[in-house]
Amino acid sequence: MKQLLLDITPPPAPTLDNFVPGRNAELVVALYALANGSSNERFIYLWGADGSGRSHLLRAVVDAARRNGRLTAWFDARADAFDAADHALCAVDDVHLLGAEAQIALFNLHNRIHAGSGALIASGNAAPAQLALRADLVTRLASGLVYQVHGLDDEEKSAALRRHADARGFRLSREVADYLLRHARRDMPSLLALLDALDRYSLETKRAITLPLLRELLEAASKTG
Repeated sequence: MKQLLLDITPPPAPTLDNFVPGRNAELVVALYALANGSSNERFIYLWGADGSGRSHLLRAVVDAARRNGRLTAWFDARADAFDAADHALCAVDDVHLLGAEAQIALFNLHNRIHAGSGALIASGNAAPAQLALRADLVTRLASGLVYQVHGLDDEEKSAALRRHADARGFRLSREVADYLLRHARRDMPSLLALLDALDRYSLETKRAITLPLLRELLEAASKTG
């Protein structure tokens, strides 16, 4: 039990593989291409509500690109300068929170990439036209591919959990899936990690995956938090 709890305590690192695409399948394909250098697109903007997965995707793209040997640079709303090497894949998260100086810096970065090399992927909480940013920066953000990141609803999350369970060789009842959605972290990577821990705990204790077993695991996890 102790090792299981250690396994599920930290949130898993965001990757493109552990992002459940739902209605975002086209977007995920585009991001794989961007990460491995096979995309002709140099500017991508993602927008969606908090919890939709847009920050997950930005970090995942940067990680995948780095593992593919590409130069990368990561920035968020706390940055006031965006210095990056040539040929780098640059990611800028939460552009809606950028201050005045940072907006100018991002505008300049976009222009340098456009005139030279590299690629830029950015994210915000609204479509470009709805962002309260400099007009010239909004125009730049809208100039490439723009995708809305659609968060999964509870029915889609429940179905994804049951598919994951099927792939691991056990049946997940709707009752257990619904309890997970009500009482655990709601992002999919954390839910899937918890489901994996529940499967291992079931095998170690030779007990079926039931609501009491899940409650036991969650109660033990809460005591270590």
